[in-house]
Amino acid sequence: MKAILQSEFGSADVLTYTDIEIPTINEVLIKASHTSVNYADIKKRVGNKGKGKFPLMLGLDVAGTVEEVSPNSAFSLGDRVIAFPKNGSYAEYVAANEQLVFKIPDSLSFEQASAMPTVSILSYILLHEIGQVKETDTIVIHSAAGGVGSMLIQLARIAGVGKIIGTVGNLEKESYVKRLGADIVCTYETFSEEVLKETDQKGANVIFDSVAGDVTTSSLDCLAFYGTLVQFGNSSGRAATIKTSDVHGSCRNIKGFSLGTTRKLDPARLKPVAEKVIELFASNKISLPIAQVFNLRDAGLAHKLIESRNYEGKVLLKI
Repeated sequence: MKAILQSEFGSADVLTYTDIEIPTINEVLIKASHTSVNYADIKKRVGNKGKGKFPLMLGLDVAGTVEEVSPNSAFSLGDRVIAFPKNGSYAEYVAANEQLVFKIPDSLSFEQASAMPTVSILSYILLHEIGQVKETDTIVIHSAAGGVGSMLIQLARIAGVGKIIGTVGNLEKESYVKRLGADIVCTYETFSEEVLKETDQKGANVIFDSVAGDVTTSSLDCLAFYGTLVQFGNSSGRAATIKTSDVHGSCRNIKGFSLGTTRKLDPARLKPVAEKVIELFASNKISLPIAQVFNLRDAGLAHKLIESRNYEGKVLLKI
């Protein structure tokens, strides 16, 4: 089968289109239709997510059809599914643990389905389980034009959240973020002051931060008493310094979450969430704008687009 592999860390040029063996079935073998490109792929490609076992295949999620199953499986040949594969998804066939495979209806296209697994399941958990948002809340969503940001805004709007503030690196993305449902859009440089102004100096109740670094510092400057900072990434590549005095006197809390950790340690937690978001997509209550679809052989170009930050929504690979 065709696949994208890398034998060293580095730029997008290390991604190689090649032939490898179809994986030996573990629980479910899936013939891939599309896979999404996530910022985590970029970090793993360059070596920012620890050591790699080469040759390395990237990719967190996939949409396709079941090609082969183990005995007594809950899945059948031909089932349309989304999944989190074991060893990457940049390939024509992938193997996945049955707990991390979820059926999708015929009404949901593979293109749209492939855009959703990582960002929609993550966003639903962040909003409802970690952030525990309420209708009366003012929330801030950093990196609002990205995949998770696009999904968080829509889910927050469905949940009736009172005020949604999105941040972007460039205000050229303002109209896109507002179309998704944000009330206010500002840059990373100005959001802290904007949040305080919009809340009569009280601050935001929940802030969703995947950027870290200086953005986390500024987030604490505008987080309300009893507020929650939800930390789920560090796309800036820089750590933030958080002091105990940032939280105890103000009764604020900081919560962390990782979908990757949860896939490994508590995969059963994801099934009920997956079923909810699949229903939301199938009923057209939410959708993910597709920035661009690349052929598998052009994965390097997809990575370069992600790194440019010059896109809105999800970037996909057509297998």
